[in-house]
Amino acid sequence: MSTHLIIPDPHCHYLHNNNRALWLGSLIADVKPDVVINLGDTWDMPSLSGFDKGKKQFQGRTYSQDVSAGLDFHEKLWSEVRRHKRKMPRRVFLIGNHEQRIERAINTQPELEGAIGYRDLQLERYYDEVVHYEGDTPGLITIDGIAYAHYFVSGIMGRAIGGEHPAHALLQKKHISCTQGHTHVFEYCIDTRADGKKISGLVAGVYQDYASDWAGVVNALWDRGVIVKENVEDGQYDIRWISIQSLKKQYQT
Repeated sequence: MSTHLIIPDPHCHYLHNNNRALWLGSLIADVKPDVVINLGDTWDMPSLSGFDKGKKQFQGRTYSQDVSAGLDFHEKLWSEVRRHKRKMPRRVFLIGNHEQRIERAINTQPELEGAIGYRDLQLERYYDEVVHYEGDTPGLITIDGIAYAHYFVSGIMGRAIGGEHPAHALLQKKHISCTQGHTHVFEYCIDTRADGKKISGLVAGVYQDYASDWAGVVNALWDRGVIVKENVEDGQYDIRWISIQSLKKQYQT
């Protein structure tokens, strides 16, 4: 059996600090997980947003600031683990749709090829494995019987699985234990297959401690924290949700 620690969607932004990375590093040092899975969207990348381009709020954004915000998060996170002299866990990063903005920008503006790229994120410095997009859909990885993806898709159009009860929808569509980020809400569902095996669908929330200006009242719907899965074996586990407020209270110095 193993322990997984899940980091959902930190959305590092150049206008907001990354102190939450220090709290998370202390938690990793205490929990000593076997695997840390970062579900992606660690870099918010507002400078590459196609939604805001040409609008007033787009002014002042730069790619270098965006990249630096995510690098600062990782330096704080893993330096804190090293400070506690803990052995590094297996570290897995899944490219999210916000990181994939880099790839989309190059596809629409080929002249950017060589000027920007995933290499700027230095993922190989912080992670043992990186799961890239496959075409226009997030890649996935299975660890201890649990499928992980930034988000899962279904149907020939490759649309994201969602709806009012997304964790239940994951089980209906995929029929195995699944964990994803992306939607910023926390939802957990257990089902039993015909063969008696328990499977779990999990939408993991968001590890962001600031309000996104674009989201307005939707910010109030988001569940902010991280997840620890203990006794993980063959897709089954005991789950522990830890809110960002609890982490701040315990670890802020």
